[in-house]
Amino acid sequence: MIIDAHSHLWLKQDTWVEGKRILSLKNGRSIFMNEEVQMLPPWLVDGVNSAEVFLSNMDYAQVGAAVVVQEVIDGNQNAYLTEVQTKYPERFFCMGMAWNLDEAKAVYQAGLKGIAFPGHRMQESLLSLLPVFKYMEEKGMVLSMCLGENETQIGEMAEVIQECPDLKVAIGHFGMVTTPAFKSQVLLARCAKNVMIESGGITWLYNSEFYPYPSAVRSIKEAADWVGIDRLMWGSDYPRTITAITYKMSYDFIQKTNELSEQDKAKFLGENAVQFYGFKHLPELPYIKNMSE
Repeated sequence: MIIDAHSHLWLKQDTWVEGKRILSLKNGRSIFMNEEVQMLPPWLVDGVNSAEVFLSNMDYAQVGAAVVVQEVIDGNQNAYLTEVQTKYPERFFCMGMAWNLDEAKAVYQAGLKGIAFPGHRMQESLLSLLPVFKYMEEKGMVLSMCLGENETQIGEMAEVIQECPDLKVAIGHFGMVTTPAFKSQVLLARCAKNVMIESGGITWLYNSEFYPYPSAVRSIKEAADWVGIDRLMWGSDYPRTITAITYKMSYDFIQKTNELSEQDKAKFLGENAVQFYGFKHLPELPYIKNMSE
């Protein structure tokens, strides 16, 4: 049972962030902050990062379901993710984007299951969004929050958790594991019973080390020592991370390590996420042998 707790989908990137351009091109490339980069694998020639292509990757890698979060660098994808949630309700848990209470209500009414906040890109205090967080708590929505290295922001997140003790919170990017903020972010999981840490982007953060990411494994063990393996979940940060590795490689380094027990691997790779997000009716995905084997 494998669940991806951090992924992205979009039909097209077409936005501005901090006055800089982000725009899908062809052959998997995009203008990102005014620079041309390989945003997607080159075989995505039309720049569309669709649910159907992701499902093909998921089926091949035997990933039963995925949580789809949002980032301002991809533009607002609420309309597309509403379609995805309706079309594939058993495979995706889609998050909306909202910046005030009215927008949060619209996300909920559209049938999206949570709201994702790229807190690391925010200038204002997280406490300014407290009405939104309280509404999410009331409606049983999940909050996905990525934080930067700012200790003030981490303290604000702790206050939000205390103000909304029944709000489900998933802290993304594994607490910015390669930065000084790592331990402070992970320890947020001690603030309330509904706070989890997901590893979306961990292979990006350890990109210079590359596969099989031994330091990433050690960091997972370290975080488990601090808050328990039950508070940790695997996430891929698909599709940006698979420009360097395959989708399956984004988790199989965990399966292959001897540093974690089989029970801990099972919890981290899927069991914790199933319980946290409430996935049901997951498909059976038998292994299909590669032609080259």
